[in-house]
Amino acid sequence: MIRVLVVALALVLGLSSAPQAEPLAQPQGPVLVTLAGAIGRTNVEGEARFDLEMLEALPGRSTTAATPWYEGARTFSGPLLSALLEAAGAEGRTLRVTALNDYAAEIPMADVQAHPVILATRIDGKPLSIRDKGPAFVIYPFDLDPQLYNEMIFGRSVWQVVRIEVF
Repeated sequence: MIRVLVVALALVLGLSSAPQAEPLAQPQGPVLVTLAGAIGRTNVEGEARFDLEMLEALPGRSTTAATPWYEGARTFSGPLLSALLEAAGAEGRTLRVTALNDYAAEIPMADVQAHPVILATRIDGKPLSIRDKGPAFVIYPFDLDPQLYNEMIFGRSVWQVVRIEVF
């Protein structure tokens, strides 16, 4: 009986000392993007808030491509959407991406897993302003896969992103 209690106590103590997911750092600058929903890491009750510095510290990429929103090819850069979701411990099948004006689009998680989609924070090296579709803009890798250049993907390419819900 004592042996069973000792084993049970060891299990409880072992589980309680198991490493917990560290909370995200607090944003030091203005919050640009907030993640909510099925996320495991937060820095505010139930949400993961990111400022520009936090976003740009994540693994990212640049893409130079023609888009329907600008004349000529432009260079977009920012964190990979997959890296942002990983930082927040996101687990789900769908993202609801919402813009400043409340426009929202659903992006299947499969898109993020299959393509290096970025949350662009810069255009031609300069921060994206609200006037220029910022502070963040979902950009698919049109440079890598021309088949993505279609109306369905354009609808998922939300600009002025302020919130992403994972479900």
